[in-house]
Amino acid sequence: MKIFVTGATGFIGSAVVRELIGAGHQVLGMARSDAGAKSLTAAGAQVHRGDLKDLESLRSGAAMSDGVIHTAFVHDFSKFKENCEIDKRAIETLGSALEGSERPLLVTSGLATVAQGRVATEEDAPSPAFPRLSEETAEALLKRGVRASVVRLPQVHDTRKQGLVTYLIAVAREKGVSAFVGEGLNRWAAVHILDAARLYRLALEKQEAGARYHAVAEEGVPVRDIAEAIGRGLKVPVVSKSPEEAAAHFGWLAMFAGGDLTGSSAQTQRRLGWRPTGPGLITDLDRANYFAAEQTA
Repeated sequence: MKIFVTGATGFIGSAVVRELIGAGHQVLGMARSDAGAKSLTAAGAQVHRGDLKDLESLRSGAAMSDGVIHTAFVHDFSKFKENCEIDKRAIETLGSALEGSERPLLVTSGLATVAQGRVATEEDAPSPAFPRLSEETAEALLKRGVRASVVRLPQVHDTRKQGLVTYLIAVAREKGVSAFVGEGLNRWAAVHILDAARLYRLALEKQEAGARYHAVAEEGVPVRDIAEAIGRGLKVPVVSKSPEEAAAHFGWLAMFAGGDLTGSSAQTQRRLGWRPTGPGLITDLDRANYFAAEQTA
């Protein structure tokens, strides 16, 4: 298949591109810059110039492909609601180009949109309280005959980046302490980047309309364990912050720092035959270069 990948030069998208090409698919990757285009060419992908706000570039990329994997998102949490609207319009545009065909659309969402305080499953609907609209948009496209499905991501990691943990590292570096909230018993689910990329490929090849997949290898890693690993890496003290202190310490990250962002992938593993094999989150944190420039990129 020839697959159009948005976010193809990003952390997750670039791994998806390599996974697809390695499995024999052709990739048309969206790139915003000359450097991004060069990296895609080096990976063996075709280049499609554009970005999430360029709806015509999204429409034309989807139109010339056999399927679409949408991994792009603007990760500026100071403008999160605005960026969720950009994401919604992008998904609607991709869907409109696929409407009336059997070509699949795989949309990215997050476990944080589902449930807090319990282990989320693939059967859970996204929380209406969360502003990210990717799943709702995909469901609306289903009703128009688009073969849309969703991948929900936990903290995706290797030794360079670790999802929200990357921002925890930045806060710890800035404040001189690695912190958790309360007793730090709340947990975050996680998956290695290569396992996540393989799941995207399997989900696309399955082409099951309306499916929700959880890219979860570890159902929940205690945030205290994460904070302690960061403390070891940065050689800073590890401290507890009360819920009242969290907002001042973590900033926008406080909305997640005390949350229980857990999830199961039991159904996903059965349906796709997906078996995560990569190292765990703490293992990658213990091997990370905390002072590499790209760590906070």
